[in-house]
Amino acid sequence: MVSSYTVAQFKPHSSKCNESNQKNELNREFDQEEELAVVVSDLTYVRVNQKWHYICLFVDLFNREMIGFSTGPNKDAALVYRAFASIQKDLRKIEYFHTDRGSEFKNKLMDEALETFDIKRSLSMKGCPYDNAVAEATFKIIKTEFVKGKHFASLEDLTRELQDYIHWFNHIRIHGTLGYISPIEYKQKHLKKIV
Repeated sequence: MVSSYTVAQFKPHSSKCNESNQKNELNREFDQEEELAVVVSDLTYVRVNQKWHYICLFVDLFNREMIGFSTGPNKDAALVYRAFASIQKDLRKIEYFHTDRGSEFKNKLMDEALETFDIKRSLSMKGCPYDNAVAEATFKIIKTEFVKGKHFASLEDLTRELQDYIHWFNHIRIHGTLGYISPIEYKQKHLKKIV
C-alpha cells in the first residue's frame, strides 16, 4: 500500500525567477487573525486533452479559503490577473499579496493591479518553497484530491470541475489547521466572536 500523498511529482519545466529586491514581508507568519490580511498565490499544471494547462489560486491565510482562481493554457501574467479579477471581495481590504518569485507574479500587469488597490507585495526568498508553504500545501491537496486519476477533455471541463471542487473545499471539506471545520464555517465563527 502506498499513500497517494507521497507519490513523486513531475514538473514539466522550470520558469525564470524574478530578481526583485522585494522582501519576504510575510516571513512565514501563516496564521493570520484578520480576513484578507494576507492572500497567497501559486500556480500548478494539469493535463488537459494531452496538453499542459495551468491553474492559479488565491488563498486567504485567515481561513485557508480559496477566494480566486483561473485556468488557462499559458503560465503567464494574464492567468494570475484573471484569478485576481475573480475575487468576489473588496480588493482594497487585502493588505499583503504573497507569492514565490515566478515572473507571472512580478510584472507590469500585476504591479498596476496591486497599486490600484493599494496592496503591498511580499515575495518568498529565491528557491525557498517553505516561504509559500500554505499555497504549496493547497496545491498538493488539489493534485491528490482533484487532479489525480481524472481526465479533463477541455479547458471548459477543467474550469467547471475546479469551480465545483473549490465550492466543496471552501464550504464542506474540513481542515486540521482550522480545528476540523470548513473555511466558511471558520470565518462565520470568527466573525460572530468579533460582533
